[in-house]
Amino acid sequence: MDRWARQNTFSHVDFEVVERLARERAASVAVCIPARDEEGTIGAIAAAAVNLRDRGLVDRVVVVADRCADATAEVAAVAGAEVLASESLLPGEGPVAGKGDVMWRALSVLREDVVCYVDADSRDFGAHFVAGLVGPLLVRDDLAFVKGDYRRPFTLGGHEVADEGGRVSQLLARPLLRRLYPELAGLGQPLAGEIAARRLLLEGLSFEGGYGVEVGMLIDVLREAGTEAMAQVDLGTRRNAHKSLAGLGPMADEVLATVLDRARRDGRLALDSAGSPEAERVVRPPMDALRAAA
Repeated sequence: MDRWARQNTFSHVDFEVVERLARERAASVAVCIPARDEEGTIGAIAAAAVNLRDRGLVDRVVVVADRCADATAEVAAVAGAEVLASESLLPGEGPVAGKGDVMWRALSVLREDVVCYVDADSRDFGAHFVAGLVGPLLVRDDLAFVKGDYRRPFTLGGHEVADEGGRVSQLLARPLLRRLYPELAGLGQPLAGEIAARRLLLEGLSFEGGYGVEVGMLIDVLREAGTEAMAQVDLGTRRNAHKSLAGLGPMADEVLATVLDRARRDGRLALDSAGSPEAERVVRPPMDALRAAA
């Protein structure tokens, strides 16, 4: 673990005394939960965030229901959250283009100092997710962006295998970042939807409309604020439904396109792999060229 990761990695248990954190905080906090057809999980997630509102740590809990065909909005409202329809936010910007677009549109109505985004499909969500994410921003003025980290088990046929989930993160996003943005190699879950950031920072960023939003935001924060303003928090274990390989394909494609687009912008595609934690690649020349040179 590099020096940055040691200094700017926290655990949610560091912020478990919610009342003290609430009493000493100087920044207002909004929790934003983008949700599409998540009636089975949104109730518990919204209730956990509302509990923190009632305990004084959070000022506002907003669920943005994105063209839901189920009872997501109704369940979230019963849990005590403020519910907004995605299409009601900035309607002049055209049709809603995906999760990242929902997150972006939500900023148009959020005025709190700190915005905490959490996913709506976690099955074992607890208040520690929110407290852990916003905690570093409330106790350290030098931090502006916090990313969630967690263990992601994989479940198949009722059998759970530890740390085998998050396939796009582990097989695509992390290797890409190690090669092109090694400053971010210490992040365990670069595609995590659990994020807290200062609103003024978020308002200065562009947002990818779909699956590339998290990694794009991560790279843009690196460019705008540097690693010294970034942190990650161990949130324990996160479980949600797994996508099929066919379902993961579009996600991987968007993540790849987002990273490559920013690497071109930042002039990083020409970087070599110096400093990579992996062994140096061995690339053999064409055999006919080898023979011709003999």
